[in-house]
Amino acid sequence: MTSGRRSGDPERSGPSTIKLYHAPFSRSERIQWLLEELDLPCELVNVEFVRSTNPFSQATPSGKLPVIEDGDLLVAESGAIVEYLIDRYGNGRLAPSIGSSLRPAYLQWIHFAEATVMAPLGELIRQTFVYTEDRRVPFVMDDLRMRAAAAVDIVERALSGKDYLTGEFSGADIMMGYSLAWAKFFEIFPDPKRPNVTAYYERLRARPANRKLFGSRP
Repeated sequence: MTSGRRSGDPERSGPSTIKLYHAPFSRSERIQWLLEELDLPCELVNVEFVRSTNPFSQATPSGKLPVIEDGDLLVAESGAIVEYLIDRYGNGRLAPSIGSSLRPAYLQWIHFAEATVMAPLGELIRQTFVYTEDRRVPFVMDDLRMRAAAAVDIVERALSGKDYLTGEFSGADIMMGYSLAWAKFFEIFPDPKRPNVTAYYERLRARPANRKLFGSRP
Protein backbone atom coordinates (compact mmCIF):
# COMPACT_ATOMS: atom_id res chain seq x y z
CA MET A 1 0.00 0.00 0.00
CA THR A 2 1.57 3.24 -1.09
CA SER A 3 1.02 6.70 0.26
CA GLY A 4 -0.14 9.64 -1.81
CA ARG A 5 -1.96 12.89 -1.96
CA ARG A 6 -5.63 12.76 -2.78
CA SER A 7 -5.59 16.25 -4.38
CA GLY A 8 -2.56 18.13 -5.59
CA ASP A 9 0.74 18.40 -3.74
CA PRO A 10 0.63 21.62 -1.72
CA GLU A 11 3.30 22.67 0.73
CA ARG A 12 2.21 22.35 4.35
CA SER A 13 3.52 24.38 7.27
CA GLY A 14 3.41 23.12 10.84
CA PRO A 15 1.57 20.12 12.20
CA SER A 16 -2.07 19.78 11.31
CA THR A 17 -4.33 17.55 13.36
CA ILE A 18 -3.37 14.10 12.20
CA LYS A 19 -6.24 11.68 11.74
CA LEU A 20 -5.40 8.14 12.86
CA TYR A 21 -7.65 5.19 12.03
CA HIS A 22 -7.31 2.98 15.08
CA ALA A 23 -8.43 -0.27 16.64
CA PRO A 24 -7.17 -1.49 20.02
CA PHE A 25 -4.44 -4.16 19.91
CA SER A 26 -3.81 -3.50 16.21
CA ARG A 27 -0.62 -2.06 14.71
CA SER A 28 -2.22 1.38 14.97
CA GLU A 29 -1.10 1.33 18.62
CA ARG A 30 2.42 1.97 17.34
CA ILE A 31 1.25 5.22 15.78
CA GLN A 32 -0.88 6.21 18.75
CA TRP A 33 2.17 5.79 20.99
CA LEU A 34 4.43 7.73 18.60
CA LEU A 35 1.99 10.63 18.38
CA GLU A 36 1.90 10.78 22.18
CA GLU A 37 5.72 10.76 22.38
CA LEU A 38 5.89 13.60 19.85
CA ASP A 39 2.99 15.47 21.49
CA LEU A 40 1.28 15.87 18.12
CA PRO A 41 -2.41 16.74 17.83
CA CYS A 42 -4.43 13.71 16.80
CA GLU A 43 -7.99 12.91 15.81
CA LEU A 44 -8.56 9.26 16.69
CA VAL A 45 -11.01 7.50 14.39
CA ASN A 46 -11.94 4.31 16.21
CA VAL A 47 -12.92 1.44 13.95
CA GLU A 48 -14.02 -2.04 14.93
CA PHE A 49 -11.38 -4.56 13.94
CA VAL A 50 -12.80 -7.05 11.46
CA ARG A 51 -11.65 -10.62 12.08
CA SER A 52 -11.70 -11.76 8.50
CA THR A 53 -9.70 -14.16 6.38
CA ASN A 54 -10.17 -11.71 3.49
CA PRO A 55 -7.42 -9.10 3.13
CA PHE A 56 -8.12 -5.37 3.21
CA SER A 57 -11.35 -5.82 5.17
CA GLN A 58 -10.94 -2.98 7.68
CA ALA A 59 -13.14 0.13 7.55
CA THR A 60 -10.30 2.48 6.63
CA PRO A 61 -9.24 4.26 3.41
CA SER A 62 -6.71 1.47 2.67
CA GLY A 63 -8.67 -1.45 4.08
CA LYS A 64 -5.89 -1.99 6.62
CA LEU A 65 -4.70 -0.63 9.95
CA PRO A 66 -3.07 1.74 10.62
CA VAL A 67 -3.75 4.61 8.26
CA ILE A 68 -3.15 8.31 8.87
CA GLU A 69 -4.38 11.40 7.12
CA ASP A 70 -2.16 14.46 7.45
CA GLY A 71 -3.91 17.22 5.56
CA ASP A 72 -4.31 15.85 2.04
CA LEU A 73 -1.69 13.15 2.56
CA LEU A 74 -2.72 9.55 3.17
CA VAL A 75 -0.13 7.11 4.55
CA ALA A 76 -0.54 3.41 5.40
CA GLU A 77 1.84 0.76 6.84
CA SER A 78 3.03 1.32 10.40
CA GLY A 79 6.75 1.43 9.57
CA ALA A 80 6.22 3.99 6.82
CA ILE A 81 4.03 6.10 9.10
CA VAL A 82 6.64 6.01 11.88
CA GLU A 83 9.37 7.13 9.49
CA TYR A 84 7.17 9.84 7.95
CA LEU A 85 6.01 11.35 11.24
CA ILE A 86 9.48 11.39 12.79
CA ASP A 87 11.11 12.82 9.66
CA ARG A 88 8.46 15.52 9.32
CA TYR A 89 7.66 16.42 12.92
CA GLY A 90 10.39 14.91 15.10
CA ASN A 91 12.68 17.95 15.06
CA GLY A 92 15.66 15.74 15.81
CA ARG A 93 13.79 13.49 18.24
CA LEU A 94 13.36 9.71 18.10
CA ALA A 95 15.73 9.04 15.20
CA PRO A 96 19.44 9.34 14.49
CA SER A 97 20.12 12.05 11.95
CA ILE A 98 20.65 11.21 8.30
CA GLY A 99 24.37 10.55 7.90
CA SER A 100 24.76 9.35 11.49
CA SER A 101 26.53 6.01 11.90
CA LEU A 102 23.46 4.87 13.87
CA ARG A 103 20.99 5.62 11.07
CA PRO A 104 21.37 2.25 9.25
CA ALA A 105 20.76 0.30 12.47
CA TYR A 106 17.72 2.45 13.23
CA LEU A 107 16.21 1.68 9.83
CA GLN A 108 17.12 -1.98 10.13
CA TRP A 109 15.30 -2.34 13.46
CA ILE A 110 12.23 -0.45 12.26
CA HIS A 111 11.80 -3.01 9.50
CA PHE A 112 13.03 -6.03 11.48
CA ALA A 113 10.28 -5.39 14.04
CA GLU A 114 7.55 -5.87 11.45
CA ALA A 115 9.06 -8.00 8.69
CA THR A 116 10.92 -10.50 10.89
CA VAL A 117 9.50 -10.46 14.44
CA MET A 118 5.89 -9.63 13.65
CA ALA A 119 5.53 -11.77 10.51
CA PRO A 120 5.25 -15.14 12.30
CA LEU A 121 3.38 -13.55 15.21
CA GLY A 122 0.83 -12.08 12.81
CA GLU A 123 0.16 -15.51 11.35
CA LEU A 124 -0.05 -16.96 14.85
CA ILE A 125 -2.65 -14.31 15.70
CA ARG A 126 -4.66 -15.35 12.64
CA GLN A 127 -4.46 -19.02 13.62
CA THR A 128 -5.55 -18.18 17.18
CA PHE A 129 -8.18 -15.47 16.73
CA VAL A 130 -9.39 -15.54 13.13
CA TYR A 131 -9.54 -19.19 12.13
CA THR A 132 -12.13 -21.47 13.67
CA GLU A 133 -10.71 -24.30 15.74
CA ASP A 134 -11.25 -26.86 12.97
CA ARG A 135 -9.05 -24.81 10.62
CA ARG A 136 -6.13 -24.35 13.02
CA VAL A 137 -3.04 -26.42 12.27
CA PRO A 138 -1.02 -27.31 15.41
CA PHE A 139 2.14 -28.09 13.42
CA VAL A 140 1.96 -24.69 11.69
CA MET A 141 1.34 -22.92 15.00
CA ASP A 142 4.36 -24.64 16.56
CA ASP A 143 6.50 -23.62 13.59
CA LEU A 144 5.31 -20.01 13.81
CA ARG A 145 6.11 -19.89 17.52
CA MET A 146 9.60 -21.28 16.83
CA ARG A 147 10.25 -18.67 14.12
CA ALA A 148 9.03 -15.86 16.38
CA ALA A 149 11.23 -17.07 19.24
CA ALA A 150 14.26 -17.19 16.93
CA ALA A 151 13.61 -13.58 15.89
CA VAL A 152 13.25 -12.49 19.52
CA ASP A 153 16.59 -14.16 20.25
CA ILE A 154 18.19 -11.84 17.68
CA VAL A 155 16.78 -8.90 19.63
CA GLU A 156 18.04 -10.44 22.87
CA ARG A 157 21.61 -10.50 21.58
CA ALA A 158 21.36 -7.02 20.07
CA LEU A 159 20.32 -5.53 23.42
CA SER A 160 23.41 -6.78 25.25
CA GLY A 161 24.84 -3.78 27.09
CA LYS A 162 22.18 -1.41 25.72
CA ASP A 163 18.92 0.03 27.03
CA TYR A 164 17.47 0.54 23.54
CA LEU A 165 18.10 -0.85 20.07
CA THR A 166 20.29 2.03 18.88
CA GLY A 167 21.40 3.10 22.36
CA GLU A 168 18.78 5.83 22.79
CA PHE A 169 15.01 5.49 22.60
CA SER A 170 13.77 5.88 19.01
CA GLY A 171 10.98 5.05 16.62
CA ALA A 172 12.56 1.64 16.17
CA ASP A 173 11.76 0.85 19.80
CA ILE A 174 8.14 1.86 19.28
CA MET A 175 7.95 -0.53 16.34
CA MET A 176 9.58 -3.32 18.34
CA GLY A 177 7.56 -2.72 21.49
CA TYR A 178 4.31 -3.63 19.74
CA SER A 179 5.83 -6.80 18.30
CA LEU A 180 7.18 -7.82 21.69
CA ALA A 181 3.79 -7.29 23.30
CA TRP A 182 2.47 -10.12 21.12
CA ALA A 183 5.60 -12.21 21.74
CA LYS A 184 4.88 -11.85 25.45
CA PHE A 185 1.24 -12.78 24.90
CA PHE A 186 2.36 -16.02 23.25
CA GLU A 187 4.75 -16.64 26.19
CA ILE A 188 7.99 -16.35 24.22
CA PHE A 189 9.19 -14.26 27.15
CA PRO A 190 9.69 -13.69 30.09
CA ASP A 191 12.23 -16.46 29.88
CA PRO A 192 15.50 -16.96 31.79
CA LYS A 193 17.22 -17.21 28.39
CA ARG A 194 15.92 -13.77 27.37
CA PRO A 195 16.68 -11.37 30.27
CA ASN A 196 17.62 -8.46 27.99
CA VAL A 197 14.32 -8.59 26.11
CA THR A 198 12.36 -8.88 29.35
CA ALA A 199 14.08 -5.83 30.89
CA TYR A 200 13.80 -3.91 27.60
CA TYR A 201 10.07 -4.53 27.33
CA GLU A 202 9.49 -3.37 30.90
CA ARG A 203 11.56 -0.27 30.12
CA LEU A 204 9.33 0.50 27.15
CA ARG A 205 6.16 -0.08 29.16
CA ALA A 206 7.40 2.30 31.84
CA ARG A 207 7.64 5.26 29.47
CA PRO A 208 5.07 7.91 30.44
CA ALA A 209 3.50 8.03 26.97
CA ASN A 210 3.09 4.26 26.87
CA ARG A 211 1.75 4.11 30.41
CA LYS A 212 -0.71 6.91 29.70
CA LEU A 213 -2.17 5.11 26.68
CA PHE A 214 -2.03 1.48 27.72
CA GLY A 215 -2.10 1.66 31.50
CA SER A 216 -1.31 -1.50 33.38
CA ARG A 217 -1.79 -3.80 30.40
CA PRO A 218 0.69 -6.71 30.66
